[in-house]
Formats: sequence, C-alpha cells, structure tokens
Amino acid sequence: MRDKIYLALVHYPVYNKRKETVATSVTNFDIHDISRSCRTYDIKEYHLITPVDAQIELTKRIIGYWQDGESGGFNKDREEAFENTYITESVEKLIEIIEKKEGKKPLIITTSAKTFSNSISYMDLSEKIFNDNNIYLLLFGTGWGLTQEIMDMSDYILHPIRPDGKYNHLSVRSAVSIILDRLLGDN
Repeated sequence: MRDKIYLALVHYPVYNKRKETVATSVTNFDIHDISRSCRTYDIKEYHLITPVDAQIELTKRIIGYWQDGESGGFNKDREEAFENTYITESVEKLIEIIEKKEGKKPLIITTSAKTFSNSISYMDLSEKIFNDNNIYLLLFGTGWGLTQEIMDMSDYILHPIRPDGKYNHLSVRSAVSIILDRLLGDN
C-alpha cells in the first residue's frame, strides 16, 4: 500500500510573500528531516524539486554523502533514510518518472492553508490510499506556497492543518510529519 506513495518538496514554482513566482533554497533540514519522515512511513520515494543548478549540485552532494560516503557507514539509520531520496528538476519531470516506473500517471495531491472545491479530508484520502490501486504523488510547497499552475494540476487538495489556536505557520517539515501520520499512522 505505501509502496504507491511518492512525496515531493517543491522549491519551484512557488510564491514569495509578494505572490511572485520564485525558486526557494533547498535546506539541509528539509533534506534530512523529510527523508527520515518518509522512511518512517515507508514512502516509496522522496524528491526535492528545483531547477537551480547550484541547488541540484549541493543537494546531490548532501544526499550522496549519506548514501555513498563514509557517513552512511557511521550512521546506518541516516543512510537508510536517504536510500529513496532524490533531486528532480521539475514536477512535470517527476510525474514522467513515476509514470514510467509505475505504468500509469499518479494522482496529484497538494497541500494548502486554504480550502478548495476539490479539497479532501485526511480520512477520505487515507481510505482511498488503503483501498484502491492508484499511485499517489503528495506535493508540498516551500516559500509562500505552491503556484496556481501546480494547484491546477491537483486531483485533490488536502484540507488545511487547523490547529486550535490563532497561530498557524508550521515549518514544511512539521506539516509533512503531521500529514503523513494523519494519512498513514495507526492504520
């Protein structure tokens, strides 16, 4: 069941605070922490999405350090977490990769702090994941969120995480962990 779920952290195209389309920086925390969350919930692959050459090279070095380097031998848990972590230059390229591997296009699931007409609850999406034969691609945005172009690709948009308070500015790492647990935890 979980071998049909892919997850991507999108660094481009995303919005900045002025609603301009930008590429955000890949951070070491996002590489490490989300790789570990994906491994914990048996996500098939975790992809960091950026077209920026310098970011691609840096991310490849960090991933390689844990996959192939001395550090993997020193910390087997971290090496295992990075086994299925990749860098890909665009969401469209990732969809092509998945379609080639799986023989069909994935359902695109995005996240947002807003509700949309195609929003889906965690319970309903979890039920679909556990009971159908679809392939899923969960897209998480950085910066000020995924662009409208990416949102328009969505088959479903997950309901926002709604804490019982006024402050709602989770890091993407925290949001990924919460969402993975809501979809896949204790099922």
